[in-house]
Amino acid sequence: MAPKMGSVEVGPPAQPGEGRARRSFVCPDELVTSPAPGKVSVLAHILDHAAREFADVQALGWRDTVDVIKEDKDVKKIVGGKEVTEKKTWSYFHLSDYQWWTYAQFKDTVDHVGGALRHVGCEPNSVFNIYSATSRHWQVMANACAQQGITFATAYDSLGEQGLQHSINEPDAYGIFTNANLLHTLASVVANTPSLRVVVYDGRAEDVPEGALDALKSSRSKDGDHALEVYTFDEFVALGKAHPSEPHLPGPEDIACLMYTSGSTGPPKGVQISNANIIACIGAVQKLIGHIVCKGETYIAYLPLAHIMEFAVEMCFMFVGARMGYGNVKTLTDASVRNCLGDIRTLQPTIMVGVPAVWETIRKGIVSKCARAAPSSPKCSTSASPPSGSAVAAASSATWPTGRVRGRQAGTAQAQVRHERRRAISKETQEFFSIALVLIIQGYGMTESTAMCCILPPEMHQYQTVGVPVPSCEVKLVDVEEAGYKSSNPTPEGEIWIRGPSVTKGYYKQDKLTKEAWTDDGWFMTGDVGRWNKDGTLSVIDRKKNLVKLSGGEYIALERLESLYGSCEYAARIMVYADSNASKPMAVIFPHEANLKQLASSLGVTGDIGTLVHDHKIQDAVLKSLNAVGKKAGLKPLEQLASVVLDDEEWTPQNGLLTAATKLNRKQIVQKNKQAIDAVYP
Repeated sequence: MAPKMGSVEVGPPAQPGEGRARRSFVCPDELVTSPAPGKVSVLAHILDHAAREFADVQALGWRDTVDVIKEDKDVKKIVGGKEVTEKKTWSYFHLSDYQWWTYAQFKDTVDHVGGALRHVGCEPNSVFNIYSATSRHWQVMANACAQQGITFATAYDSLGEQGLQHSINEPDAYGIFTNANLLHTLASVVANTPSLRVVVYDGRAEDVPEGALDALKSSRSKDGDHALEVYTFDEFVALGKAHPSEPHLPGPEDIACLMYTSGSTGPPKGVQISNANIIACIGAVQKLIGHIVCKGETYIAYLPLAHIMEFAVEMCFMFVGARMGYGNVKTLTDASVRNCLGDIRTLQPTIMVGVPAVWETIRKGIVSKCARAAPSSPKCSTSASPPSGSAVAAASSATWPTGRVRGRQAGTAQAQVRHERRRAISKETQEFFSIALVLIIQGYGMTESTAMCCILPPEMHQYQTVGVPVPSCEVKLVDVEEAGYKSSNPTPEGEIWIRGPSVTKGYYKQDKLTKEAWTDDGWFMTGDVGRWNKDGTLSVIDRKKNLVKLSGGEYIALERLESLYGSCEYAARIMVYADSNASKPMAVIFPHEANLKQLASSLGVTGDIGTLVHDHKIQDAVLKSLNAVGKKAGLKPLEQLASVVLDDEEWTPQNGLLTAATKLNRKQIVQKNKQAIDAVYP
C-alpha cells in the first residue's frame, strides 16, 4: 500500500534561502546505519554473513569463452567528400553455459587471496588498485582487501594511461589487479609508479598482448627500482592457500574504497567511501525495498564494478544470498555471440540494473524489430507507445526473456557522479517498459552518496520522479536564485543537498574540492536541481553546471533536454549544445543505425551509415522527429532544436567521446564535430 507522503519534514525550521530537511517515510525519526545493527558494521561482515547463512546457495556465476569468431565486413564512409569503403573485423563470442560458485566457495577463495595479499607485503591501511572489467574475480579482490583492512582503489578498465597512473600514484598503491588484455596499458605507466610492488592479472594466456609481460617486468630494470612481482590470479590463489592469514578487520569509519571518478574535467577524483557508508547503504535498501532485493532472485551483473552503483547493488544482493551472474555489455544479447545465446537469455535474470542509455537502446531495438515483424500493425510504430503483445513477443524473443521476467520488478538505479551527471530516464522509455515488459523502479544517487539518495518503491510507481529519500540520508533544497529555483516556490525547488550515514566525507587528498562540495556540518551539495512533488517524492529537473543562458536571456538545462530528446528513435546517443549568441539549442547525435536505415528506406535514400549521416533529407527528417518529441514533452519554443549534426563514429571511452564512466565528454564531442556544427549553428 502506497504511503500518503513519501518524505517527512524533520529538524529545525528552515533557514533563509533553503527548505527544511526531509527524510524517508519509513523511519523519519532515525537514519538507518546497518541492515543488522550490532552484527554488521564493516564490509567484510557482509560476506561472512552470506557464507554462514547461504553456504550452499549459488552465489557468483560466469561464462567461459569457448572461441572468438572473426568476421570481416565492408563499411562505407564519407572521407573528404568522397565515399570510401573500409574493411573492418568484428569479433563474436562463443560462450559456455553459466558455471557457479556457492557462497562457501566464494568465501574460501576470498580467504586465500587475503592470505596472499598479506604474504606479498600488503599491510592493513595500505591501498590495492583494481583496474579490471566486472567479474567474480573483481569481487574476490575487493572482499579480500576488506577482510584484511586494506583499502581498494578502483579504476575503470577503459581508463587511459594518464588516469590509470593517477589512480595508482595518488594513493601510493602497493599492488594492482588487472586483466590480461590491459597489461600493455599498465606496462606503459609502471616505470612512473614507484609505489607499485605487485601485479595480479586475470584472463587466458592467449589474451595477453604479445610482449606485454616482458615490458611489464623490464620496466623496473633501473638500479634502485623495486622488483615487480607478477602473478596470474590462479597463482595468487595458490599462494594464499600455502600462506593463510587471519582476518584483520578495519573500523567502521576506516576507508574501505577509494572510488575514482572518470575525470572528464581533470584528473579523476578519489571519493573516500568508508565501511560505515557502504553498510548504511545496504541497510537503507533493505529497509525501503527489502521485499524486492531478496533471496531467490537472479541478478545479471554487467555494469562496471568501478562504478559505485554496480558495487553497491552487488553487495546488497550478497547480503540476502541472491544469485549474481556476470555478463558483458558486448554479449548481453544474441547479436554479438555465435553458437550460443546471449547472457540475458542464458541466465534468465529476474532483476537487471541499468542506466538510462541501456533502457533506451533496448526500447529502440524492440520497436525497430516490431516494425519489421509486423509493419502493418498500428501499434508497430517507432513512437514511444508500447507495441502490441504479439509484436513485443516477436521482437523481444531474441533479447529479453519476457516469460521469465514478466510480473517481477526490474530494478534500475540512476548512478550519477557529481560534475559528470547522467541524464534521467525519459518518461517515454519508462512508460514503454512498465506497460510492455517489466516495471522499472527509478532511483537517483552518486558516488559521493554511496550510490543512494532516492529510490521509488514499486507501490508508489509513477513517472518523472526519482522517488523518496532512502532511509540512510536526509535531503533539502537550497535556492538557485539566478535560475528562479526557490524553496519558497509553490512547488519547492532548489539545489539538492544530502547528508547522512551513507554520504561520504570528501575526496582523497583534495581538500579544496572537498570544501567546495561539502559544508562544515556534513551536507553534500550535489549540483543537481530538484523539485519536491506533492506526494513527497523528488524529481531531478536540472543541473546547475549545465544551465546555459541563450541570447534572449532565458536559461535552458542541457541534461534535461537530452533526457527528453534521447527518446527519439533515431538517437543512440545525444548531446544538446547551446551557444549564448543563439536563440535556441542544437543537437549532435550518434544515430541508432537500424532505425536510421529504416528512415532512409522510407525516404528513398540508400547507402551505409557513413553516407546517410551526410544526407540533407535524412538530417531534416531526424530534426523534425526530434522536435516532435520535444513538442510532445511540452518544451517551450526556445527549447526546440535549431539544427542537428549526425556523427557516424560511435561514442566510446576509447575514442574520448565518452568518459570512462560512459558519460558525455562534451568538449571532445564539440571539438570533433566543430566544422559540422559551425556550418548549421547558430
